Amino acid sequence: MRRLLLGLDLGSSSVKACILDVASGKVLASKAFPEVEMPIQSPQSGWAEQDPELWWRYVKQGISFVQQQAQVQKGELKGIGIAYQMHGLVCVNKAHQVLRPSIIWCDSRAVALGEKAFQALGEAYCLPHLLNSPGNFTASKLRWVIENQPEVASQIHKIMLPGDFIAMKLSGEILTSETGLSEGIFWDFKKNGLSEPLLAAMEIPKEWIPETVPSFSIQGKISASAALETGLEAGIPISYRAGDQPNNAFSLQVLKPGEIATTAGTSGTVYGVCDKPLYDPKSRVNTFVHVNHTQSKPSYGVLLCINGTGILNSWLKRMLGGSSLSYEEMNALAAGAPIGSDKLAFLPFGNGVERILQNTPMGAHLMGLDLLKHDQKHILRAAQEGIVAALTFGFRIMKDMGMDLKTVKAGHANMFLSPLFRETFVQMNQVNLELYDTDGAQGAARGAGIGAAIYSTEDEAFHGLTLLQTFSPDPTRADRYEETYQYWLSRLEQMRQPLTT
Repeated sequence: MRRLLLGLDLGSSSVKACILDVASGKVLASKAFPEVEMPIQSPQSGWAEQDPELWWRYVKQGISFVQQQAQVQKGELKGIGIAYQMHGLVCVNKAHQVLRPSIIWCDSRAVALGEKAFQALGEAYCLPHLLNSPGNFTASKLRWVIENQPEVASQIHKIMLPGDFIAMKLSGEILTSETGLSEGIFWDFKKNGLSEPLLAAMEIPKEWIPETVPSFSIQGKISASAALETGLEAGIPISYRAGDQPNNAFSLQVLKPGEIATTAGTSGTVYGVCDKPLYDPKSRVNTFVHVNHTQSKPSYGVLLCINGTGILNSWLKRMLGGSSLSYEEMNALAAGAPIGSDKLAFLPFGNGVERILQNTPMGAHLMGLDLLKHDQKHILRAAQEGIVAALTFGFRIMKDMGMDLKTVKAGHANMFLSPLFRETFVQMNQVNLELYDTDGAQGAARGAGIGAAIYSTEDEAFHGLTLLQTFSPDPTRADRYEETYQYWLSRLEQMRQPLTT
């Protein structure tokens, strides 16, 4: 009989499910739902919400599809892993009913409340204990609900992250993880437990916070009711959960100090692992508990996040051609412009406030436009160069923290499908780039195998992970890309000056 694992990856654009075969390490079926991007509601400027029940609908569709495609038989599925969009807030009552739409990762409404808590707690507490400012993370979003929607707050039984909600729907149990609490800025790294001062400063009842379980562990089983809804067998263990960026790093086997992962989907990230609780004094990059963290062997993930990455590219696609212009054609057009796009700079900050800019409401800007010189190819290249430049800005913050960033791993997906984007990333950051045939759903499935003790070793879990290509910087072109970055940086500082004076 085959031994199979189910991975679920809940993003803000879609939900992806896959079935992984343990023996071969290969994916037997994989599918993302819906066919078009899930809607994000924005009732007011800077707000971003989604209906958790919509996530559940697409989770069920994904499970049904991959089970049919892989022809899963009774007794074959041995574990389920869940990866999810980080930092979101889900509130439920005692009947496990959702009380309001989820306030998701790119929502900006709680910035001022996070800053207020930072001032109340003080830098001397926040940085060594939380490794971050409360910023615009889950705790601050919850404080916004308490202050602005008391009728909702009065009914809260538990609060959850998006992946905790999916696990609840599958098992009937409300649990979370240490890495999840750290991404919500609820975790005290010195105490290795919940931050009581943070809860007190934000007047968050401790009983709202779920019990924690390790990322790799048996953390509930498919309930009878969920079995009826999904077609899964009752009793299959949920054996892994993690936020999308720790999980993406895990999917690339980024688990040891000095190893680095990157993504460039709707948002763009660089995630580096270290064994010391490093932090940026300005909280422009953020430190969380990594999936393999234990008290005896600490493991932390330092996350650089740019909200406006693939979302800028998809916006340009809609504006310049829609369905008549493919991403491949956009990449080919962009490659026709010179390095530096003839002094055209794109600031890609149009998807909420950016942490690397200390939550400044920057917006996206196309700067230096010459109507007699620049055309479509320059705009498309400037967008890709601008996205990489924003990542480079954060990359250099991470280097200043003492992180050794020499080789970066990525999945062969999203913006990394573009040869121009890959070249710009490698050259501007002077790093080696390794591309792998993997994604978040695969990572979640492999994690489920570790959590359910299907794999005897960690390395065994990555049997079947395939390195597709490696790219290295060309020293002869380094100066041209550095010039491009410095010009972009000058344009950024030009825009930031009026906002900070």
